[in-house]
Parts: sequence; C-alpha cells; structure tokens
Amino acid sequence: MPESTEPSILATALHWLAPWEFEPLWGLACLAAVGLYWRGARRLPRLDPSAPPLGWLRPAVFLLGLTLIYVVSQTRYDYLAQYMFFPHRAQHLVLHHAAPFLLVLAAPLRMLAAGLPGWASSAHRLARPLLDLLQHPLVAPLLFVGLIAFWLIPSVHFDAMLSRRLYQLMNWSMLIDGLLFWWLVLTPHGRLGPGKRILLLLTVIPPQILLGAYLTFSPEVLFDVYEVCGRAWPLAPLADQQIGGLITWIPATMMSVIGTLIVLRQLRRDDTDGRRRWSSPARP
Repeated sequence: MPESTEPSILATALHWLAPWEFEPLWGLACLAAVGLYWRGARRLPRLDPSAPPLGWLRPAVFLLGLTLIYVVSQTRYDYLAQYMFFPHRAQHLVLHHAAPFLLVLAAPLRMLAAGLPGWASSAHRLARPLLDLLQHPLVAPLLFVGLIAFWLIPSVHFDAMLSRRLYQLMNWSMLIDGLLFWWLVLTPHGRLGPGKRILLLLTVIPPQILLGAYLTFSPEVLFDVYEVCGRAWPLAPLADQQIGGLITWIPATMMSVIGTLIVLRQLRRDDTDGRRRWSSPARP
C-alpha cells in the first residue's frame, strides 16, 4: 500500500505548538515562574514547618495558567491573533483575565517568595511604591478597563498590530495589569477588605459591557488593519468584529462575577472559622 502523504496528528500538533514569531521573553518568564514555584515548594516546609501541605490542586491551577499564557503568546495561535480580530480578543481575554485569574487563585505568593533568591527582597522593596500606586483602589480599576479601551482605539490598534515591538508591549501590558488587578481583588487578607474588593470587581463590569456592546453593534468596521494584512480565515469583517465584541463583553464580565463569588466564599469561610474559634473551649 502507498504511504499516506497526510501529516500525522503528532506533526500537526507540533506545527501548531511551534512559535509563530519566537519571543524568548515569554518562554523564559514561564520557565522562571515554574522554577521559582518548584524551588519554593521544596524550601517552604523548611522555612515554615507549620505551613499546610501543598497538595496537587493549586500547582495544577498554577501550571494551567502558565500554559494558557504560553499557548496564546508562543504557539501558532499567535498567528491567528495577529490576522483575525476575534482571536486577538480571545488572546487578550486570556492574558488580562483568565490566566492571571488562575495564577492568583492558585495562591502562589508564599511559594514564589520562598523560591526567590535573597537579593530579590531588596528589589521588591524598591518596587513597592510603584506597586502601591498601581494597586491603589482608585487607580487599579481605571487602569484595568483603561488599558483594554486604549489598545482598542482604532489608530492605536492599527499601529500596534503592524509593529512587532508595540504588539509585544501591548500583550505584556495586558498580562502585567491583569496580574496586579486580580492579585488585588482575589487575595484574602490583603491590603483591601472583602467589601472594597467586591466593589472593585463590580466597578469594572459596566465599562466592559459598554465597550463590548459598542464593538458588537457597531454598523461599520472599526479595525481595517486586518484588511491591510489579510485575514487568516475568510470571515466577513463585520462578523469578525461582532464575535470579538461578544468576547470582550460576556466572558470578561463573567470573570468579575466569578471573582465576586470567590470573595464572598472567602468571607463566609472567614466567618465560619471565627465562629469556631469563639465557640471552642479555652485550653487550660
């Protein structure tokens, strides 16, 4: 029988997993995060013997978040994100919402801190004023929604999609801002109480709805850069924009709703733990 000329499943998978435009910083960042987490997991029991066992769920969630970042930034999916509007919006949904959400939900801060070398504490002290500013309750939601809107200004978007440097800056800004925002609103016993964290989560919902609805129901094509460069698929430009608007609208809004439910669950758990401590008999 003649050998099949069709590519194997493995070859197809390797083709799609290979970088479209190799950017080593993305891969190095993911590897560094895994290395710090693994080192911290080994060191934390010695540094803090009272720390609870790590288990498997949190590491799995942490690795899932990093995998999503790698997939949308360093595989052939990045090609689709550069030549179609709705894959681009899905890419930013991952970088700005889903992946940071999962990374923060995995509660890796103690693990990562335990994995850091000694000199990193000095760098953290130097960066602390900037972090305090970016995570200020008035600045954080404005930056969270403002970055989405800024990169969707048609003229800015046009330049970013045609410039490799601006394109990478856009994606990195979305990821870093997403990490800062979800770290602020999902971390229990952090700098904000549960009421303020819920308020921030609810504050960012209406602007995202308005922006997504504007993209979805706009009667004209707003982003002609995809016509200049050519589209990856033969999809009507307005339909491409409408799907991208729905991605900006519905999943992004639902992430805030899920975040609110998580904060409420944390509050309920804290109340339950408090009642147990008060009701437990005092030891002699």
